[in-house]
Amino acid sequence: MNIFRILGDISHLLAIIILLLKIQKSKSCAGISGKSQILFALVFTTRYLDLFTTFISVYNTVMKVIFLVCAYITVYMIYVKFRKTFDSENDSFRLEFLLVPVTGLSFLENHSFTPLEILWTFSIYLESVAILPQLFMISKTGEAETITTHYLFFLGLYRALYIANWVWRYYTENFYDQIAVVSGVVQTIFYCDFFYLYITK
Repeated sequence: MNIFRILGDISHLLAIIILLLKIQKSKSCAGISGKSQILFALVFTTRYLDLFTTFISVYNTVMKVIFLVCAYITVYMIYVKFRKTFDSENDSFRLEFLLVPVTGLSFLENHSFTPLEILWTFSIYLESVAILPQLFMISKTGEAETITTHYLFFLGLYRALYIANWVWRYYTENFYDQIAVVSGVVQTIFYCDFFYLYITK
């Protein structure tokens, strides 16, 4: 494990913590896309099924459990605990436009045609586009709370650090995962415009 991977994981965790604290403190999920959070919960669920079959390290296991638990707590807060504050009218991105092509691509392009591998591949492809409902919501309303922008910044930073992680692993371990790298680059591109606005404003 290298410093870029660790910093990426920390950035990812910070993003989730910022979001959860924002919701809990304000007792509101206004400005947050519940659909994006459902997609992230689906990403973690399909990616971390190996929790029951493979042990890599204590760090790896703990981080997987934390991401899973936090994802479902976030969905619970949006759709149950603070559902009266949820802006369903503006959270209108149609998820089938993402789920259908991602599912099809997972069956067509994967490392091996096994259930766990297809689900892992599905999670990688889905994560690359899971933030789109949130970005669509912001573009539709024309505004985003400061906390929400911090959340998006750290999510984007996580992806950028993971690209550095892949470059490092390629040169030090001769490791290259085309599915993860291409999907990660696509996801980071979605954040580029947001990064520019975040830094200049």
